[in-house]
Amino acid sequence: MGSDRRDFLKKTALLGLTGLAANLVSEEKLKAIQQFSEYSNDGGKFSLPALPYAYNALEPFIDAKTMELHHTKHHQAYVDKLNKALETYKGDQSWNSLFSQISTLDVSIRNNGGGHYNHSLFWPLLKPNSNGAANMPGGTLAEAINKNFKSFDDFKKEFSEKATKHFGSGWCWLILQDLTPGQTPILKIITTPNQDNPLMDIVAERGKPVLALDVWEHAYYLKYQNKRADYINGWWNLVNWETANNLYTSK
Repeated sequence: MGSDRRDFLKKTALLGLTGLAANLVSEEKLKAIQQFSEYSNDGGKFSLPALPYAYNALEPFIDAKTMELHHTKHHQAYVDKLNKALETYKGDQSWNSLFSQISTLDVSIRNNGGGHYNHSLFWPLLKPNSNGAANMPGGTLAEAINKNFKSFDDFKKEFSEKATKHFGSGWCWLILQDLTPGQTPILKIITTPNQDNPLMDIVAERGKPVLALDVWEHAYYLKYQNKRADYINGWWNLVNWETANNLYTSK
């Protein structure tokens, strides 16, 4: 794993576990919180990050009850079970170490470590948009999307199709793959089952997460029932492209 990915893992761990507001994600803010560890100060254990918005802030696209249950029940359960699973693990408990050897570790660390990390990344990639205003990427990420997918509409179509057709529970990702200097950035859309993510050594396509969408039923079933495509269509209104752009450009 290259130094860029190691540094990214450290930064996203800091981001997720200190509960930064989504509009504060930047190189400067990330550097400002280097004093924090990847764990809470509660005996070195992982903890649930605070959301950077109220539970009802993503209405009407994601309802308040879903957000509350998703955060306080599902995400909290991953945190609790991860801490339990790590009680007898004596190795390095950083994300970099865990994910780079996840295939050799207990399945509980894989499932709950992924669940905690993925959700900690997912929350700041959402932002309120109650009036459904046009929501488009900007900056260098927008340029890279256009280069890799011809247009934002083509990218959106491919991402939506892969997320909708993913069988069972899992995640849909936009990832940046490792590059040789001077190459055009390679962006790919992939899906992973359950709580796996593109940083784990067990996935077919590894890369740096830039965008993440939770397609587990608990993320949408109260409002959309079995209509995953409708949930995904609403989610596009909530994507925090500033956060995604910062993830894309972070070193």
